[in-house]
Parts: sequence; C-alpha cells; structure tokens
Amino acid sequence: MLEIKNVTKKFGELTAVNNLSFTVEKGQVFGIAGPNGAGKSTLYNLITGLYPFEGSIKFEGKEIRGFPSHKIAKLGIARTFQIPQTFPSLTVKKSIAIGNYFGSDAEFDPAYVDEILKFVNLYDKQDEKTGQLKLLDKKMLMIAAALGTRPKILMLDEPMAGSNSKEILSLMELIKRINQDMGITIIIIEHFMKVLTELTSKLLIIETGTEICCGDPNDVTSDSRVIECYLGDGHD
Repeated sequence: MLEIKNVTKKFGELTAVNNLSFTVEKGQVFGIAGPNGAGKSTLYNLITGLYPFEGSIKFEGKEIRGFPSHKIAKLGIARTFQIPQTFPSLTVKKSIAIGNYFGSDAEFDPAYVDEILKFVNLYDKQDEKTGQLKLLDKKMLMIAAALGTRPKILMLDEPMAGSNSKEILSLMELIKRINQDMGITIIIIEHFMKVLTELTSKLLIIETGTEICCGDPNDVTSDSRVIECYLGDGHD
C-alpha cells in the first residue's frame, strides 16, 4: 500500500533519513521507534509532502514524491502531530467538519461527522471550544479530525506522549477500533515499546535515520542491536 524506497533527506551536512526502505501493507498496524533525533518525525514529513527528498515514495502504486501536502491528504494519507494541533476558537464538531470538508474529495457529509464524533466518544462535547479541552480529548479530537478526511492510512506521531496509564489504554483501544472496525491502515511512531508490541504487526527501529531492525515486534525488541541503540544496556 505504501512503499518507501531508498529515501534520503539531508539538512545541510546532517542526514536525517538515510537510504531508508520499507513497505506498509493494507490493513496493517506498522510501528516506528527509535531514540530522540532518529529521524522519525522527519520521515512523516517526507511522506506527507512537507520536504523534498531523494528516493521514492509510492502510495497504492503511485509515485507521490513532489506532491503537495493537501494532494497527499486527498489521496488518503492523514496524520497527527506530537503536540495536539487544534483550532482553539472552533467547536469540536466544526473542527472535524473542516477535516471532512477540506481533506477529502468526497462531498461534505454532516452525518459522517456525527459518526466520527460518536466513534471517538466526543459526541457529548461537540459544542465545546477545542481550546477548553483536556489533553486526552485534544488527542482524540486530532485523531477525529484526521478521520474526517476519510483516510486510507492514518499516521500517528507519538499519540501516547504525556498520557497516564488509563489514557494510554483508551488511546490504544481507539487505535485498535480504527484499524479493525474502520479498516484503516495505521502507522504509529511511539516510544512505549509495550504499546508497539501490543498494537503492531510489524516494527521498524531507526537510528540517525538508518534502519536498525525491522520485523515482528517481539523479535525486534529482542534484537541485540535494538537493545544497544534504543532500549539500553540495562534492558532484560
């Protein structure tokens, strides 16, 4: 569904992504992890058209290198950010409606907006201003706005950051339902290995923009190279 081939991105002398290649299959939950500064978010920025790069990115067999972000979104790739991005003066419902109106080539569908509100458990808060929401609800809203674009792939950038254990469980359950009930392919960057091993079917570890290991999450987290570069020498 998504094919990354020999992708490289340099900022001056700094190589943020280094000859990276991997494939995400339709229906998969694909995980990406690595130390801070490994190039994870830069990779997301390349996939979603924010930076030029060397190499190839194909979505459903079509080369999308050079496409602007809005065109990539309308093809069916949506993303969230590490820090929740909302429109503070808008209501929850209008924020999701904007995603549905501008992020999809399909006609604006108020019924679908209501469906998403219920799906992410924000229906009772639909008239609240987003600037007044708590962190978990802002995260749910950011995911909901992305779902409003009717994506085929949803890219989540550290959705668990700053969350307590109860909130993490809620977010994990939502991600599972998005994948299983809505049939949306998920790519997730996350630091919590337990989250990745429970959610994903394939896990990629990168360091300084280079692949360290990729495969079954349990095998990856047991790999000595991963333990050394990411999990730490004290990991058992």
